[in-house]
This record gives sequence, C-alpha cells and structure tokens, in this order.
Amino acid sequence: MSNNMVADHAIRPVENDTIFTISAKASEAVLKYGAENVINSSMGVLLEDNGDFVAFESVYSYLKDLDNPKIAAYASIEGDSDFLQAVKKACFKNHMPNAYIEAVATPGGSGAIHHAIFNYTNIGDSILTSSLYWDPYNTMCVENSRKLDTYNMFNGNGGLDIDAFKEKFDYHLNKQKRLLTIFNTPAHNPTGYSISDEEWDKIIDILKQGASNKENKIIVLVDVAYIDFCDEKFDRRAFMEKFAGLEENILILFAFSASKGYTMYGLRNGALLCVTSKEEIAKEFFYTNLHSNRGTWSNGTKGAMKVLTDIINDENVGKPFYEDREHYVKLLRKRADVFLEKSSEVGLELYPYKDGFFVCIPCKNPLEACEKLMKNNVFAIPLQTGLRFAVCAVSEDKCMVAPKKIKEVLAECDE
Repeated sequence: MSNNMVADHAIRPVENDTIFTISAKASEAVLKYGAENVINSSMGVLLEDNGDFVAFESVYSYLKDLDNPKIAAYASIEGDSDFLQAVKKACFKNHMPNAYIEAVATPGGSGAIHHAIFNYTNIGDSILTSSLYWDPYNTMCVENSRKLDTYNMFNGNGGLDIDAFKEKFDYHLNKQKRLLTIFNTPAHNPTGYSISDEEWDKIIDILKQGASNKENKIIVLVDVAYIDFCDEKFDRRAFMEKFAGLEENILILFAFSASKGYTMYGLRNGALLCVTSKEEIAKEFFYTNLHSNRGTWSNGTKGAMKVLTDIINDENVGKPFYEDREHYVKLLRKRADVFLEKSSEVGLELYPYKDGFFVCIPCKNPLEACEKLMKNNVFAIPLQTGLRFAVCAVSEDKCMVAPKKIKEVLAECDE
C-alpha cells in the first residue's frame, strides 16, 4: 500500500528545475566574486550588458498608461477578438498561408504546447521531436500521460537529419495512425538552428506521403517562440506559406509566444494557431481549445492582449516598439557572432547556429562539464548531448572570452 497522498499518476521526482537551480548558483557566485568575474548563461532571457533585465520601455510604459479596467478585467475565454486577429498578423506577418486560420489565446507558448499535446494526441501516444529539445516538452508529455520520442537532429553536413526524422515519423504514424511532431524553429532552443526552406520542402513531402493513407491524422506543431529575434534580412517566415493547400488530414499548429519578442515573460501572453485546408477543422480547433482554456486556466491576461493588439494595429504604438526590438535584435546578433568567431578560433565545436538566444556545445558528459565550469564561474545548462549557452544573457565582452574557458574545461573532461 502506497504512503503517497498524491494519486499514482502524479508522483514526481523530488528535484528542482535544473535551469533555475543553476541560475541560483550563478547569483550566489556573483555575490561572492563580483558580477564582472562570473559568466552566467543559464537563463533564457534577454539581459543588458550590465546584467539588468530587458523589458521594452515601449511595452511597459504603454501598459502602465492603460485604464485600469483594460488591465484588470477578464478577457474572453478564447482571447479578445481583436487580439486574435492581431496575433495572426504578429505570427505570420507577410507570409500568411492561403488557408483557414484560427487562433486561441494561451498563457505564453507553453499553454499553446499544452493544448496541442492534450487535444491532438491520445493517452499513451508518442510525440516526436528532435534529439536536442527544450526539456519542458518532455515534462508536458509526462504530465499528460504521453511519451516523447526523438530522432537524431543533425546529419554529417550540419543540416537537419531528414532521413532520421522520416524513419521515426513513419514508425510512429504506422503504429498510432495519429502523430504530433514538434519543430522548434526558427532559432531552435537550445541550438539556434533554423530549418531551411529546402528542408521544409522535404518535410512536407514526408507529411504528404503519410497523409496518402486517409486513416492517418498528422499534426505538426511549429514552436516559433524565438522567431522575432531573427534578423529580418533572413526572411525566416517564408516557409509558412508552404502550408497552404495541404491534405485535410494534415493539421499545422503554431505555438506563438510574446515572452521573448515582446519581453512579456511574466505576463503570460501567447496563442495557439491552426492552419488547415478545411473550414470544419478550423472551427473544430477553435471550439475544442476554447473549452480547454475554460477547463485549465479559464482566460488570459487582458492587459497583455491589449498591448500586443495596439502594437500591431496602431502605428503610433508600434513604431517605438519596433525600434526597441530592432536594437536588441542587433545586440543579440553581435553577441552570437562574437561567440561563433571566438569558438572557431579556439577550436570549440558547436552545433549549427543560425539565429536566436542560444548556442549549444556538443559534449560527451554534460553534467560533469557543467560542474567543472561552475567551479570556474561559468554557468551553462547541461542538456541531452551538450551544453546550452545563452548568448541572450551574456555581454559581448564575456561572449568573447567564454569559448576559450569552455574549451579548456571540455579538454579536462576528455582526459
């Protein structure tokens, strides 16, 4: 007989979140040794060079000037109607697919991922993603009595391992007849990889092959949490138009988050969007996820919805916001470029990086390497097969010296 008060399905490991634990150790090191002597790349948030938290003035001055009811009142359960139209524009910009598109508000991208898992897979199903992934994907699968399986992420040429994806995709689809696949792109967490348009063409061909059996249900969730920190010159949204005209048994979902692109981390503002060739499926999506909203968190943050809506629809509100964001997009790119350049100079191997908050270093024993780095006042996150370094949180000067320090520690671990 169990002594647990929680139900059997709710028994969890007695452990703290790895990222927040390491971040706390970094904070202790700062107090002990001084901020200038600590490289804290643990948290996936944008920080100034001096370590101050970045919260766009254009967002928060506007939020604070709203009338109290526009902040405090209940939002509609599905999300306020003007927000739902605005978030479609925010997600797709000039690359909205020619398809039926619906949206439902969620508390950040995490809420969107939860709904995709809960509403589009069955209990016991396997969900597919790449071998390097954001760990809460697995947490959410376990929480909802699902399993996460992975395919090898990179091939020998530094691109997405399409063959490995196809093998696992075919296996699970044939077994389950229903499969949810998560792609975190562009600016993948933790590697910074962005799937190319040519790779998307190959992925879509695989989806279409699977959809030729009309009994199969194929769901793709594109987690675009970091998309707004991709340099516009790369046109990382172009792939979105490829989802027009797909078979009716292929459903494309987007997890949109305002956490990074709008620095609304704690305001919990986001949406789950669908793209489908069939109007009835879009309607089903809307009402299914509306009910899930009511059954989990009820509704979202009205003030955050209002700010995003007005940024998108009002040029006077949007102009200072886009100026703010462009400044930090350039700042992030400088840090990443410096880290990549210095890594190349010292021979530090990296997983392929294109955009975003993180770079990732291949590592045979990430936990050992992480512990040794902390003794050298360098704080990174151990992952499945590597170390995540958050360039978003580290000054350009420290990005310049970090690769050499990491390379030296990894050499010790390999001895």
